[in-house]
This record gives sequence, C-alpha cells and structure tokens, in this order.
Amino acid sequence: MMNVRIRWVFTATSLLFLLSSARSILGDTPKFPTVLYGASYYHEYMPYERLEKDVELMEKAGISFARVGESTWGLLEPRDGEFDFAWLERVIDRLHKAGIKVILGTPTYSIPAWLFKKHPEIQVKQINQPRYTYGLRQMTDLTHPTYRFYAERIIRNVVGHFKDHPAIIGYQLDNETHASGTADAHVQSLFREHVKKKFKTAAELNKAWGLNYWGQNIADFDELPPRDGILNPGYKLEWERFQQNIIADFLAWQAAIVREIKRPDQFISHDFVGGFPSDVDQYETAKALDIPAVNIYMGLQDQMDGEFIAYCGDINRSLKQGNYLVTETTAQTIGWDSKSQIPPYPGQLRLAVYSNIASGANLVAYWHWHSLHYGQETYWKGVLAHDLEPGRVYDEVTEIARELRKFGPELANLEKKNRVAILYSLDSWHGLNFMPFDETVSYMTVLNQLYRVLYNLHVEVDFVFPQSLNLSDYQLIVVPPLYIASDELLDRLAGYVRDGGHLLVSFKSGFCNENSTVRWTMAPGPLREAAGFYYQEFTNLRSPLKLKGDPYGVGEENKVSVWEEYLIPEKAKALAYYDHPIFGQYPAIMRNSYGKGTVTYEGTYLSDKLQQKVVLEALNIAGVAITDSTLPAAVKAKHGAVQDGKAVHFYFNFSAKPQEFVYVYADGTEMLSGKPTAKSQKMNLSAWDLVIIREK
Repeated sequence: MMNVRIRWVFTATSLLFLLSSARSILGDTPKFPTVLYGASYYHEYMPYERLEKDVELMEKAGISFARVGESTWGLLEPRDGEFDFAWLERVIDRLHKAGIKVILGTPTYSIPAWLFKKHPEIQVKQINQPRYTYGLRQMTDLTHPTYRFYAERIIRNVVGHFKDHPAIIGYQLDNETHASGTADAHVQSLFREHVKKKFKTAAELNKAWGLNYWGQNIADFDELPPRDGILNPGYKLEWERFQQNIIADFLAWQAAIVREIKRPDQFISHDFVGGFPSDVDQYETAKALDIPAVNIYMGLQDQMDGEFIAYCGDINRSLKQGNYLVTETTAQTIGWDSKSQIPPYPGQLRLAVYSNIASGANLVAYWHWHSLHYGQETYWKGVLAHDLEPGRVYDEVTEIARELRKFGPELANLEKKNRVAILYSLDSWHGLNFMPFDETVSYMTVLNQLYRVLYNLHVEVDFVFPQSLNLSDYQLIVVPPLYIASDELLDRLAGYVRDGGHLLVSFKSGFCNENSTVRWTMAPGPLREAAGFYYQEFTNLRSPLKLKGDPYGVGEENKVSVWEEYLIPEKAKALAYYDHPIFGQYPAIMRNSYGKGTVTYEGTYLSDKLQQKVVLEALNIAGVAITDSTLPAAVKAKHGAVQDGKAVHFYFNFSAKPQEFVYVYADGTEMLSGKPTAKSQKMNLSAWDLVIIREK
C-alpha cells in the first residue's frame, strides 16, 4: 500500500494546483503555478534496476514533471482480475520525494496478452480487411462492450488506488486515441442506430443523401447497407463523423469514470497527435477534458523553422480557448527504424521549449526520459541515450530546467489575444477527399499554405470551428475551401461580415450542404449576397495560368493553377483577371463590401507568393497591425501577456547564422539576461537562440 505518511503531505505547489484547478469545473482550463518541464518515465522498460539513479539524475537536471503508466495494463493487471500496483507506487513515491509532479495515464490503449487470448473478438476489423491480431497498439474496438468492461475495471482500480497520491496532479485518458477504422458487424449496427436517431425516418434519409440515385433508397433503417462498398458521398461523410464520435464518446466515457473518482484538484487531459488528424474531431473531443494536450514532433537540424510547433500550439490552444500541455516532444531522434535519426543541433531543444511556451503551453515534456533497448520504438531516443548516461542533450535539458525554475512562474498561463483566425472544417476535408479536384492539391494543401503565409508574415492566429460562437473576436477570418457547410454556418459567416468582420474565402466554398449534397441554389449559396457574385460553371486547369498584368507584382510567381470558377460579379469588385482568351472574362479574385465588413474571394489556387500578397491586402483592410514586418526571415516573433497583464515578446532565431533586428515595442527587460531593452533598440540573436522581452 501507499506510504500513509506521505499520502496527505501536500506541498505549496500542490495547494496552488488545488485552488487554481477549481476553475476547470466552470469550463476554464486549469491555471498552473509554473511551467512544468520533464519527460515520460518508464522504469518498467529499464534493463536493470536504476530507479534511484534515474530520479537522482532528474533532480540534478531540475526536472519538475513525469508522465507514467499509460501503456502498462499488462503489468498493472498481469492476470485477469489480479492487480499489482506496488511497482508503480514505488516509482511515484520516489518521484514525489524529489518534488516531481506526475500525470498518470489510463492504460487502455494497449491491451494485455491475456485479454487478447480470452477475447480476440475485441480487436478492430476494418472494412474489407481481416480482424487485427495481437501485437500493434490502438487496434482494439473502442465500442466493444467486452473491451469497455475490462477497460472500466482497470481505470477504476488504477485511479481509485492512486487518486490520493500527492504527486499526481492529473490524468491522461488513453493515448493518441483513434477509432482505427473499426467496422465490425456490431459497429455497423451502431451506425444504423446513429443514422436513425439523426434522420428520424427513412424518407428523410433518402432525401438527405439522394438515395434515389441508382435506386438505392431504403424503406426502413434495417435496409441500410454496410459501409464496405458504399460510394454515396453523404453516407461516407456521416460514416466519418460516426468514427470521430466513437473517439469523442470513448474519451468522454473515460472522463466520467475518472471524474467520479479523482480529487477535485486533479485535472483530466488527453494527448492528441500533432496537427489535424483526419479521423479525430478534436474540438468535440476536448469538451470532456479540463485541458488538452498534444504530442509535437517537429523538424530538427536545418529543417527547424518553428512552424509546426506554432501550428500545433495554435490548434490546441484554440480547442478550449486557453492553455494546453505538450506531453511528448523530441528529445534526440525519432523513428520506428533508424531512417530518420536527426538529432537536434545545440540550442534547438531550448528554442523549441520556449516556442511552445510562447504559444501557450504550460507543460513541455519529452518522449521520453531514456532510450529503449528493445521493441518497435528502439530508435525513438530519449533524454538519455542507449548507454543511459548523461550527455549533450541531458546538459541542454539541465540548462533549460535551470531557466524555467526562475522564469517558469511568470511565463505560465500566458494569455494570447490574436486578431486573426483560420476556420477549420473537418467535414470539408472529408468531402473534398471523396470528390477531389486535383491529384496533389487538397483541402489541407490550401489550409497549410494559408497558415504558412500568416506565419511568415509574423501574424499569430487562432483556429475557429464550424461550432465556434466567438467569430466576432477576430478582425479577419481566413476560410480554406468550405466545401461542406450548413446554411446556418454560412449565414453566421455572412452576419459576421455584416457586423464588421472580414473574410478571406477560398474556392469551392459554400458548394455542398452538411450532407455533402450540392446546393440547388446559385453558388456560392447563402454566401452569395455577402460575397457579391455568383457562378454556374467551373473548370480544372490543365496547366498554370498567369493573372493579367501581374496585378500583385510577383513576377515569375504570377500564376494560378488547378481550379477556376467562372465568377460573375454582381456587387463585388474584381481584383484580378486570368490572362487567357476564354477564361480572361472571369475574375480570379474578388472583393465585396457588405455591411460594415468585406469578403475577399479566391476563385482559384494561388501561388505561394500571390497568396502572401492577397493575405497581406486582406490583413490591411481588416486593420490588423503587422508590427513585425521588418524582422529577418529567420526570426519569428510571438506575443502574449504574463499574469500581471504586462506584454511579453518572444523572438526566435530559427537559423544557424546570427541575426539582427530592431525591437519596436515599449521599453522593457530581456528576461533571460536581465538587461534593459529600449524601443527601437537593435537586438542581436546568436544562432538558434532567443530573447524574451517583458514590457515595463
């Protein structure tokens, strides 16, 4: 049993977590007393007994956080119904003695061998594929009642046993959860029930999906065919939503169990994969969490530019409009083999940590503390290399931890107030995947291009979602191809413009309704009045076209490609035309004033340089100040407010060469060095270095 002497010995930091985490009950993300810094720790993977040595090394380095337990079901329950918590208790006790805070994972994403032997039917069976056998994680059917029974039992036993341990500040539900395309007979039956609940009658479903086509209409929901051979876009879109709902439901189910048992001061989190996975609705899933987490594996060496760190941070900060956690990131190298062994240059880990903090992270942790000597992830190296001795990376981690002990309390809970947002539509991603318009350009191609342009213009962004109700918080909303959208969403966007907002909208927007059915009104549907144009025809472009007269002055980059809509102005102003004998009569880019705002619409796919010019123009019209426009290309800036409300400015040199820039904000202090900094002062950044300036 746990040592009773330490069970109720709460440190001052624990008390702060207790007081501040109460806000999460009201829907806010919990506040942290400092930025936590550490790694996942798996003592159970060690080739020999070294708990004492590992924790001593953590203490020496200044590690303040460890994640444990998320892949230990087979060790915590070695036989059906027999539990062994002593070994993990010993680990957590020792971490607590060192003052290291712990997030405990629910160990549900990798089932024990005895469970597979007893119930092989709980493994995923994908469409037109044999059932998965044992050996790969995350291939268990999350909907299966038998799996749910055993999963609930292990969750209740683990959380119930450890909930009073003072080291544990929160729980991670599962790990990078995916439905994995589960499609067994009972899953298909659940889908039919889902469809019946949503559409009420077979006639309504026939209408929504257009099932009269090819005579595939149904008279009763029992006639709904399995997903296996389906081509109907409406069916396929609803199936993808259903798969996403499996994940959201599963994690909400886990959250309810943990919330029933845990202490009030402990939070609930889940670690999403970095970026936007196509099979997870992160926005809906995050509703069950107190604070979202993300695993970020960015490019290193000469590929490190900070963009993916910012991208993942902006996504996860936007899920609950608050701070988030980075529960996994690169320590040395990554890979399920040795083909991608790209360790960081000196200084790059430090640059990454502060870049995450500057996006709003309250915790940064490596996967993982030590490098493995066996298993699929042998080459996914940790803070310690395979020899398990301190090295160059350990030394850099130690230096970062020393700084965070000093500055972490001030940088925690950084507040961000961005004036630009990108509307992300997971439905549109799937809808255009079912009906692609090009072999290489896709929904995500356009979204990523727009994000990259804004990032390189030093414009920080949030993401909004079709469900978001805070559109008025932003001066400009950038909309990648909104192929799938309800009338209600399009009306909301038009209302946002009418009330003074500004939209930059990509081609193919407003074309289909929420059931992936093409609207039978003039394109772009409910956006027509706000956009000030309509169109009836479109064409693929077999080769790139120039814009007439190079209107944006981009020279060789004056070209568009892939797609063209034959836009016909009603009230909108044409900003550019195609240089083509036939297509030249149609505008490529248009802008319309509507109410107090504007809609800028791109009827084609722009080159990167053209896109930058159009985005810059839209920012200017929206009144978004671009105060960092004179920074060198390699220097990226992020901004926020610390807990006393003072502005703080981060500057990162993502290059191997020294950089110089002019600081343009109010007088302040460079936090890391303590040196005073004046407005208009020239600043110098060494290779892969940063400065943080706090205004007076």
